[in-house]
Amino acid sequence: MTSTIKLLSILTLITILHSCNKAKEETVPLPNWSAAQNYYLEQINTSIAYLDSLKAEGIHGQKSKHYFTLARAAFKKAEPYASYLNPEVGHRANGPALPVYKEDNGKILNPVGFQKIEESIYDKATSADEFKAEVYVTTGMLHVLKKGIAKRELNAQRFFIATHQQLFRIVSLGISGFDTPVSHLGINESKISLKALHTVYKYTIQPIIKAKDANLDAQFQDHIAKAITYIENNTDFNTFDRFTFTRDFMNPITRNWVEIRKTSNIWEPITTTPFNFDAPTFFEDNTFNLNYFTPTTNRNPTEKQIALGKKLFLDPKLSANGNMACVTCHIPSKGYADGMALNLDNQGKPLQRNTPTLINSAFQKSFFWDGRANSLLDQISMVFKNNKEFNTNVHEFSDAILKDSTYSKLFEDAYGSIPKSNKTVIKAISSYISTLNGLNSKFDQNIRGEKNTYTEEEKQGYNLFMGKALCATCHFMPLTNGNVPPFFTETEREVIGVPETNKNEKLDDDLGFYWRFKEDIHLGMFKTPTIRNIALTAPYMHNGVFNTLEEVMEFYNQGGGGGLGFDLAHQTLPFDHLDLSEKEVKSIIAFMKTLTDNCANNAYE
Repeated sequence: MTSTIKLLSILTLITILHSCNKAKEETVPLPNWSAAQNYYLEQINTSIAYLDSLKAEGIHGQKSKHYFTLARAAFKKAEPYASYLNPEVGHRANGPALPVYKEDNGKILNPVGFQKIEESIYDKATSADEFKAEVYVTTGMLHVLKKGIAKRELNAQRFFIATHQQLFRIVSLGISGFDTPVSHLGINESKISLKALHTVYKYTIQPIIKAKDANLDAQFQDHIAKAITYIENNTDFNTFDRFTFTRDFMNPITRNWVEIRKTSNIWEPITTTPFNFDAPTFFEDNTFNLNYFTPTTNRNPTEKQIALGKKLFLDPKLSANGNMACVTCHIPSKGYADGMALNLDNQGKPLQRNTPTLINSAFQKSFFWDGRANSLLDQISMVFKNNKEFNTNVHEFSDAILKDSTYSKLFEDAYGSIPKSNKTVIKAISSYISTLNGLNSKFDQNIRGEKNTYTEEEKQGYNLFMGKALCATCHFMPLTNGNVPPFFTETEREVIGVPETNKNEKLDDDLGFYWRFKEDIHLGMFKTPTIRNIALTAPYMHNGVFNTLEEVMEFYNQGGGGGLGFDLAHQTLPFDHLDLSEKEVKSIIAFMKTLTDNCANNAYE
């Protein structure tokens, strides 16, 4: 009887506790997604209305800059959701003022969007009719974005991904001048984006966070308020301290945002985007999702496959004449470049172009200087097939490597059998190269706040790189390559007019990306490389023409090839010259040297 009473008491207690927990769960409010969606819709409508006013005002109107500024401000509030739903149109509406080549039909589209309107208003180099056409087309794109916002309901996944992308835009694009290269409105627009985030946060998940962790909610709001105040007190584009803003104000916000997502417990991150949503800042060694950048046939390699690839990377028996290996041109102690202007082919003659680093090469969507390979697998395959390099057949296995008896076991352990073609060899090498990732340099450790070893010169160099020098409008932070954030679906190519020699007297005759479509706008166009580990990878440019970083900076300071007097109808640099002082140049170089990473410091073992 006593046992029965005890059992009933325990069951009653369990029932009570379950009921309490259930009641507690039921008291947590649900996000008001429709309120946030309506906010985005309202802002895109406001932007359209201001563009209409701008069109009526005209290019020479007294209020043209005023309406442009208001139209951009409203767009920045709608941008997270609008551009998430339609990345192509969103980027076109707020992308560089450059012509766009349509690969599907061969048409060249004239520059349009906010950046082209900005250029027209501030430089006054556009006719009144052309200006009206620019505003008309841009307004049309915003109407397309508006339809997306109206038709597709906001939900947890869309909200968290869109917000993550917008936070990345602030850190990489907004404060760098990429969004507004002429007017420099990007600093203030970063404040606008943060205010908009606070608004939609209150509409959606703030009640959940307040109920579950009131301290986290208070922290987040405080960090946003402090970031906004910092911008309001530091409005000048050239003197804005981007290093301090990112380290002390944006990083706390992104750290909070990760915790907010986890605390809300309404969405589990997906793995098909470029980002690792659990990374607390955008400067971690795990900020990016490697699988997004990796062909589906070669994702998640095993340790044995990577070890095999590492051994193959060193082996000259992969080449037809047995004299060339991957490491011939990609030397670990030289940042996986080779220290030569042009390395030698399998006949001892100079190759066409300079050897780029392999570090962080996995985080790209385009390979080779002229962009002829779309994946790392394709890039390695082309080296195998190139009659000046490995000169071997991808579809046949290189039997010569089996003279090393250890390979048989390595292949068996890694792939289950001895391969019948070099495709397995290529996959193994690709798997190894994909581990050569370095995002833990002195710069990264300092901007994360883990160390406080940055000098004033290095900090000033970063601020110049991200600001006045406009380096980061092509070398996007934090990867510093041309893979365009926040979608990372394309790699930028630029026409900068590299000279034939470092005397800067004649334009180099390498046609670059022109090979693909034979269009004049692609003449001399090359992929934007990473500048991480740049202190180890001299000489520089596609032809290895510059031996020092000082020569590189002088080239850009003069305005690239156009500034040197070369005839370049389609140069893509966002400036004519930079007017950097000798001290400023030294600071930028000091910053770039802090991008050297541990994985490049260690020689191959």
